[in-house]
Amino acid sequence: MRTDPAAGPTTPTHRRQGTTTTTTIDRTQDAAALSPRRAALVAGTGYVALFAFAIFANFAVREAMVVAGDAARTAANIRDAEGLFRLGLVAFLAVFLIDVPVAWALYVLFRPVHRDLSLLTAWFRIVYTVFLGVATVSFFQALQLLDDGAFLAVFTPEQLDAQVLVALDTFDATWRVGLLAFGVHVVLLGRLALRSGRVPRALGWILVFAGLAYMADTVARAAFVDLPGLQSFISALVIAPAVVAEGWLGLWLLTKGGKVSTARGNRSPE
Repeated sequence: MRTDPAAGPTTPTHRRQGTTTTTTIDRTQDAAALSPRRAALVAGTGYVALFAFAIFANFAVREAMVVAGDAARTAANIRDAEGLFRLGLVAFLAVFLIDVPVAWALYVLFRPVHRDLSLLTAWFRIVYTVFLGVATVSFFQALQLLDDGAFLAVFTPEQLDAQVLVALDTFDATWRVGLLAFGVHVVLLGRLALRSGRVPRALGWILVFAGLAYMADTVARAAFVDLPGLQSFISALVIAPAVVAEGWLGLWLLTKGGKVSTARGNRSPE
């Protein structure tokens, strides 16, 4: 090691300066990072918005206007209320965008509980979000088929109506594949909630059950023939725990989330 009689060793000094600089940068980054409370507020606000947009888009628009197996009625419903159908499309686009910051905020909130598991949970939600975005393309396709008169030169009105129904059925199939990933996300989120020691245990278990219901819905629709009443039973099995779990989670996030760190015994930096 080279030394200077007057100044003493130089290399260790450089190392100490580098360490000091790095520590200062780390502290600045920590101060600018999203706090658990703010992360909970971002996620909770997102859940409220998702709840409203998803219910409107799925139940007030898609299920109200799409008649399974009846292309003529489905196309007529959309033509008669095209403005409503477009609003449903906009609502699905809003869900697609809002899900990204919600996934990020939940990761930040539950990162102290288990960093790797929280990251995996966020990734499964992002996978679902990608599938929803791809599915929404079919809504655009259905509108294009109905609005562009050039298609009448190639297809009969009955064939166009059938194409519209196929596009909307493609939306449903793509979305349900995404919901399989969403179900895994909700199960893992419930697991994080149970490990945190701060989220009510009942909420954690309801999240796990709701996630399993989402997964069972997609698998059942893929594996079994559509029997009379089967789809209604499966839908009820999914909707009931999902509404309770996600509604309760959104309320908890807004009122209590992050006020005390989700890691056991640690207070939030706020």
